[in-house]
Amino acid sequence: LVVLRASRPAGSMSVVEHVREMAAAGLHSNVRLLSGLLLTMSGNNPELFSPSQKYQLLVYHADSLFHDKEYRNAVSKYTMALQQKKALSKTSKVRPSTGNAASTPQSQCLPSEIEVKYKMAECYTMLKQDKDAIAILDGIPSRQRTPKINMMLANLYKKAGQERSSVTSYKEVLRQCPLALDAILGLLSLSVKGAEVASMTMNVIQSIPNLDWLSVWIKAYAFVHTGDNTRAINTICSLEKKSLLRDNVDLLGSLADLYFRAGDNKNSILKFEQAQMLDPYLIKGMDVYGYLLAREGRLEDVENLGCRLFNISDQHAEPWVVSGCHSFYSKRYSRALYLGAKAIQLNSNSVQALLLKGAALRNMGRVQEAIIHFREAIRLAPCRLDCYEGLIECYLASNSIREAMVMANNVYKTLGANAQTLTLLATVCLEDPVTQEKAKTLLDKALTQRPDYIKAVVKKAELLSREQKYEDGISLLRNALANQSDCVLHRILGDFLVAVNEYQEAMDQYSIALSLDPNDQKSLEGMQKMEKEESPTDATQEEDVDDMEGSGEEGDLEGSDSEAAQWADQEQWFGMQ
Repeated sequence: LVVLRASRPAGSMSVVEHVREMAAAGLHSNVRLLSGLLLTMSGNNPELFSPSQKYQLLVYHADSLFHDKEYRNAVSKYTMALQQKKALSKTSKVRPSTGNAASTPQSQCLPSEIEVKYKMAECYTMLKQDKDAIAILDGIPSRQRTPKINMMLANLYKKAGQERSSVTSYKEVLRQCPLALDAILGLLSLSVKGAEVASMTMNVIQSIPNLDWLSVWIKAYAFVHTGDNTRAINTICSLEKKSLLRDNVDLLGSLADLYFRAGDNKNSILKFEQAQMLDPYLIKGMDVYGYLLAREGRLEDVENLGCRLFNISDQHAEPWVVSGCHSFYSKRYSRALYLGAKAIQLNSNSVQALLLKGAALRNMGRVQEAIIHFREAIRLAPCRLDCYEGLIECYLASNSIREAMVMANNVYKTLGANAQTLTLLATVCLEDPVTQEKAKTLLDKALTQRPDYIKAVVKKAELLSREQKYEDGISLLRNALANQSDCVLHRILGDFLVAVNEYQEAMDQYSIALSLDPNDQKSLEGMQKMEKEESPTDATQEEDVDDMEGSGEEGDLEGSDSEAAQWADQEQWFGMQ
């Protein structure tokens, strides 16, 4: 075929046909140059090209602009092309090509008008003009909409809050393509029942071998979107253990995210690492992974992860969020704010980017702006507790305890009574002297459910510190540290040990905390203060008495009372589970 085409006399092809062939061959820069010159010629001599040829030149020129990411210019040329097509339809009826090599340009198959409108919608989405994108696609009659048009419409409707229209479009995608899994996820995210969604794929599941897992897959993600993390984890684990789906990166990534939402950071990191080993170019979910590493004080690992992700792609939000986490935990909030804003610019639906920017704004004292970002995160991810935590932290930072209490109660009712929601509600109760006893009851319930839940342990320790029940606090912290190691818990245990004059062990706890997070300022301050304290272990050493003045244990006792508040300010900024 190539030989035959090459042997055709060059004169038998029109110049527009040459442009079409270059476009089909992907020679976009060449198409742009030639079509631009030909359009200028047409403007100077309107009789030079037929109406159908002008339409083709405009479409091919617009396509080349689209390829060069000049979206506004491309929209302009697509609009001109559609106007030309409209005029063409009035003057002549274009018929499909018969395949005759000598057929006239007007009888050739013209670029699809529907495809032109789809490309225009793509341009509008890139320009963040979603309303214009919806308008252009809405203008296409329902019967003429292809699956990709319905998919784009569904996503745009969902983003605009038009849930009913979004559901209709997703269902139309599934009617045409019953294995469109992202459309299935779209329906589940809009609260369509898993059984209803599964029924739309039942025929294809039964007719194709080795697809029996799909109904279980739908069930798993139905649990995900209803916030039932435990059942979602169990269902995905059952899928992942099947030999045919073992080591699937998407399933591992979903498991990692679910463990994160459930507050199991250890297993979350483990699953992210497994997924990363299977696919070293993985980007999805790496923003959460980077946050978890930063929360553990592994800033060097976070920096390396950010560099690796930037080498893969700087056009995704994840590398910017990871670098933002590094800046945030290095207390460079202005830089974290910039990186979060850049991530949102690349992906306005990035929940982690919104949380990062919101946390940076809050720590810079711009609480009202932070609240806007946390509310948007909640809109995008209503089942994620960390979004509510960020908003409640803002309310508490601005002394809006009433609003914080209302929000915490709503979360408790909507997401259920689990260790996380109980602890969140207790956190707010601790801010009001009237509700201290309620906070104690809530924390006890949370720790009964999950004795190793770090946030609940920290808040209970804060309560015991206020009551000066240091021995009870030490017992609580030792039990929590029996099966895990956490910088904050070791540091608070150090504070409690200082309060009961156990100086040597307190020093050991501060050392362990700093080994886990060398940047933990409170542990460093505790250790430095300990070095100035007179204790049985260093009583024989020669000390400058003047250096000892004003450094008694009373200061440490006061400091231990605010440990959890300091932790909340630095650690609980978003997503800490």
